[in-house]
Amino acid sequence: MANIYYDKDCDLKYLAGKKIAILGYGSQGHAHAQNLRESGVDVIVAEVADSPAWKKAEQAGFKVYTADEASKSADVIVFTLPDTIQSIIYDKAVKANLKKGKVLIFAHGFNIRYNQIVPPESVDVIMVAPKGPGHLVRSEFMEGRGVPNLIAVHQDASGNAKNIAMAYSKGIGGSRAGMIETTFEEETETDLFGEQAILCGGVTELMKAGFDTLVEAGYQPEIAYFECIHEMKLIVDLIYEGGMAWMWYSVSDTAEYGGLTVGPKMITDETKAAMKKVLKRIQTGEFATEWIGETKVGQPCFKSLRKLSKEEQCEKVGESLRKMMPWLKKRSTEIGGK
Repeated sequence: MANIYYDKDCDLKYLAGKKIAILGYGSQGHAHAQNLRESGVDVIVAEVADSPAWKKAEQAGFKVYTADEASKSADVIVFTLPDTIQSIIYDKAVKANLKKGKVLIFAHGFNIRYNQIVPPESVDVIMVAPKGPGHLVRSEFMEGRGVPNLIAVHQDASGNAKNIAMAYSKGIGGSRAGMIETTFEEETETDLFGEQAILCGGVTELMKAGFDTLVEAGYQPEIAYFECIHEMKLIVDLIYEGGMAWMWYSVSDTAEYGGLTVGPKMITDETKAAMKKVLKRIQTGEFATEWIGETKVGQPCFKSLRKLSKEEQCEKVGESLRKMMPWLKKRSTEIGGK
């Protein structure tokens, strides 16, 4: 069983007198910075000079610096940047400013797990990873609650690395919900596997395959979209609220019987064997090597796959159907700007 800690196990005194630099005022960064400040912690923000994020941080009342300036003055340096640029910022702005006693905190273990960042032995290296997007980390904190966190220690130079991790988690509200102790390896490998095999890869391909099967059989694309893609949210919400048992309880007996008898025919031993290969690629570093190499040459394959994905029939049908649902948030600008 996992070690789980709560508010009573944490003490903000381990952050007392320390200046915390949040590198990146994006989804996670803005939530961490604001929650820490409201917990009484000394926080500064690092961003690209004169960028929209720099201006947002200033408008929120933070002192904003370049990554080099922030790393030089901070005792605790927090990476809430995209995986693909963390090592670049580390090499250019952070590495030279690391002195004995400083602390590096990561919200995801990728760059440490795959040795893209190799800190000196004189600094603490820890992870505090909220299991939810930044806006939820922020909104739950404002409601007096929190989002569960994963915490891990990669290097304990000070002898207090775990206490610092738990104090930081308390500062952003994670200890209110609970903190699960893990390792950089476990967090990274399970996170990548979940994304690829299930959440972002497996489920989307299953939905598209179902849509294509119905359309190819002569059914209307609009009906196929509703049945195989749109209604996925109804099922996921039920599982999110009460697990699979609650979902089975909530759907009709016909749906439950059909799902229980047909599901195993969709996810076969062959599927599970493919999942094991996906996990092996992650564990050996093969996927990381591929992704890092793809990024270094400008992500040509990734950009091509992204473009093709947006042009699929199910995406066009979905875009049209969402116009019938004024209660949905408009997402076209956000998608186009990525």
